[in-house]
Amino acid sequence: MTAYNPHVLDIKLIREQADLVKQRLASRGAGDELRIDEVLRLDEQRRKLLGEVEELKALRNRVSKEIGILMGRKETAAAEAKKGETRDIGERIAALDRQVAEVESAREAILLRLPNLPHSSVALGKTAEENPVMRTWGDKASFGFKPKDHVQICNQLKLVDFERGAKLSGSGFLLYTGWGARLERALIQLLLDLHVREHGYTEVSPPFIINRDCMVGVGQFPKFEDQAYAVQEGKDTSTLGKLYLLPTAEAPVANIHREEMLNDTQLPIRYVAYSPCFRAEAGAAGLGTRGMIRVHQFDKVELIKIVRPEEGFDELEKMVANAEKVLQILGLHYRVIMLCTGDMGFASAKTYDIEVWAPGQGTYLEVSSCSNCEEFQSRRMNLKFKTQSGDKIHPHLLNGSGTALARLFVALLETHQQEDGSIRIPAPLQPYLHTDRIVP
Repeated sequence: MTAYNPHVLDIKLIREQADLVKQRLASRGAGDELRIDEVLRLDEQRRKLLGEVEELKALRNRVSKEIGILMGRKETAAAEAKKGETRDIGERIAALDRQVAEVESAREAILLRLPNLPHSSVALGKTAEENPVMRTWGDKASFGFKPKDHVQICNQLKLVDFERGAKLSGSGFLLYTGWGARLERALIQLLLDLHVREHGYTEVSPPFIINRDCMVGVGQFPKFEDQAYAVQEGKDTSTLGKLYLLPTAEAPVANIHREEMLNDTQLPIRYVAYSPCFRAEAGAAGLGTRGMIRVHQFDKVELIKIVRPEEGFDELEKMVANAEKVLQILGLHYRVIMLCTGDMGFASAKTYDIEVWAPGQGTYLEVSSCSNCEEFQSRRMNLKFKTQSGDKIHPHLLNGSGTALARLFVALLETHQQEDGSIRIPAPLQPYLHTDRIVP
């Protein structure tokens, strides 16, 4: 398979509409627009060098033909002189090729670190406080008693052993026990069945250890490399950083068709996958938050779509609705917000977050983030499809949590707690647990 450079933003777009690219990057508020002029400078330098290489190759071809003519005339001395000239030209071409490679490498290093351009429909804003609420569903749970938080509930019902989880792996890791372990497993099974049977996704079960290309493909690397868990094979230190624990199933599943040319008839492709997710969160503030809100390892059911560009944003709305269905059937109050330009993820062109209400916390918790990355990721992984007219273009890639635990676990416990200390189990979950409540 031919090698490729994982482009991010379309270099043709940057050349032809530099001001537009700068404007849309500037709306993110991170200063990335300041790097576009350097990209253009390197790109122009690269094109100039390539032009010089082509001129020298053409010259070498002419001289080679002259050598043939001289040899035919038995003018050996003149032919040998011309051969020396072709060697000199060859050395100049080799030197220019090295320069081209250096300039390309410098250009790609910048491009790989530039985020996606926000879609024109995304709200302008600098921080999460400026994210518009699109809609809410249901009412906040009301109680005739003082509700407990999930830590109290988990301790009283022996659902999670926080102390022994920390003993096994350190802070930020959980040990589910008894009904807690069964509830976690039941939620995963319910989510998978819902998305496969009712929403038409194809279930896949990916490896939990993935290569670097997968991380680059979805935009995790190089920007977020300090947040990943790198794997080393035994004592062989040379293998460290070749493989990683997946931060989300998006990384392997979105890359399933990396470097492939799909047919139009194969689209749309919809995958759903369960995986544990591993986040090092190096230097992240607040990781020590009490309980299950922010942990290094958590379970998630991920949704991935590969679709035609003209269908990308309709499919995003459908994906959000698929994730909302999870909370609706579990009777959990939530809201859907659109992330403003300053709060969006690196690879996203447009993102909706779904935040569930957790009564014991007295706040909303993000349990799903659904994004259309447009062709940002498919460019990075060299994924294309052939249209019915024969064009070869990049599809839109979408990803979404459908949904994430342990926050769903938290909201479920805190919302459905009873005064006697038991937890009422919503009807759709009862067949998986074979009970209608968890009792002290």
